[in-house]
Amino acid sequence: CTSLTQVSIPSSVKSIGEYSFSQCSMLEQITILSSSITLINSYTFFRCSMLKQITIPSSVRSIRMSAFRECSSLVEIEIPSSVTYIDDEVFRSCSSLAQITIPSSTKKIGHMVFCDCSSLKQITILSSIKLIKYSTFSGCSSLQQITIPSSVTSIEDSAFSHCTSLKQ
Repeated sequence: CTSLTQVSIPSSVKSIGEYSFSQCSMLEQITILSSSITLINSYTFFRCSMLKQITIPSSVRSIRMSAFRECSSLVEIEIPSSVTYIDDEVFRSCSSLAQITIPSSTKKIGHMVFCDCSSLKQITILSSIKLIKYSTFSGCSSLQQITIPSSVTSIEDSAFSHCTSLKQ
């Protein structure tokens, strides 16, 4: 799908399958109008390198593995407060992503979720997660600030490795 530039998913859609828009290299904007979609499936928008904007509906509870991996033009994404789970490598190598807030509803984030997000400068974790998994923020070379909630009891190996700009 090299010519597709924008998608509006109507309210009649109940689910979006794995790899549905994977490698749609010219896709810039996605709007999900359906309030029936409860998850963003694995690899759904993988390597949509021109994707700049997506609106995730408040019905979404889970974002599965590598859903937005290598969306290198994605600058900002708002994770709705309905999301309780962010799976492994969801935003890995989103090299233009500058900031993100993980909402208080999120109970679990997988490993390498923000790995190699080289433009990521600020992360706010409002959630009650207990564990920051291995390599979650590895390679975030522009990361200057992260707020870790008091609920965190364990930080695994390489969680912040190669975060060369981290100040606080």
